[in-house]
Amino acid sequence: MASIDLNSDLGESFGAWRLGDDEAMLTLVTSANVACGFHAGDPTTLLGTCRSAAQRAVRIGAQVGYRDLAGFGRRFIDIAPADLTADVIYQIGGLDALAQTVGSAVGYVKPHGALYNAIVHHREQARAVVAAVVAYDPTLPVLGLPGSVFLAEAEAAGLRTVAEAFADRGYTPTGELVPRGLPGAVLADPEVVAERVLRMVEHGEIEAVEGTVLGAQPESVCVHGDSPSAVAMAAAIRARLDGAGVRVGPFV
Repeated sequence: MASIDLNSDLGESFGAWRLGDDEAMLTLVTSANVACGFHAGDPTTLLGTCRSAAQRAVRIGAQVGYRDLAGFGRRFIDIAPADLTADVIYQIGGLDALAQTVGSAVGYVKPHGALYNAIVHHREQARAVVAAVVAYDPTLPVLGLPGSVFLAEAEAAGLRTVAEAFADRGYTPTGELVPRGLPGAVLADPEVVAERVLRMVEHGEIEAVEGTVLGAQPESVCVHGDSPSAVAMAAAIRARLDGAGVRVGPFV
């Protein structure tokens, strides 16, 4: 039986600013990429998200990023590698402490936003993130874009690497994500997205924005929790996968 993990970026509200519907998403996904306070999320929000995830047996991942609340972590920062390593250790440890108080723990690490995209090619920053995971807990898997230097560096360091695909993001012909703000960067139709995910799982392929068919064999598929139709998309994906007999479950 084919199987796939569904993950989503959660815990991104901050104080009075509410973003997404974590409670609804946690009934649909099997892994939660929980913000760690640098790009989004205050401690109370993060604790509540961890508690809800633990109650539903959803795996908790540390979504580490640049220290960029104002930009939601979507702006590249030319940070020294040693500082980035320290920042990532700090983020993993903080979220892990919150998760442990509700009977769970951080089970994997996934970079967020601009950091995720930077370390597709930026080897120094990729090594800095890998060094942080190795220093904190070398048994933690890392999620990343297939073909990225991040996954290559992680594998070389002995970490388990998990190839990820995006349900609701456009791909370039080279297999990278279309930059936000460009046509085709973000998909919003739940039925189109659901069919796209099923195609990934059953046929190992995904169509780029200009029609090129790319190979895709992800262990986990992300649907962003902050998009307006996030819950509808996640529900459509689950319904399509369940209807096709695909097992949806966590990779850890």
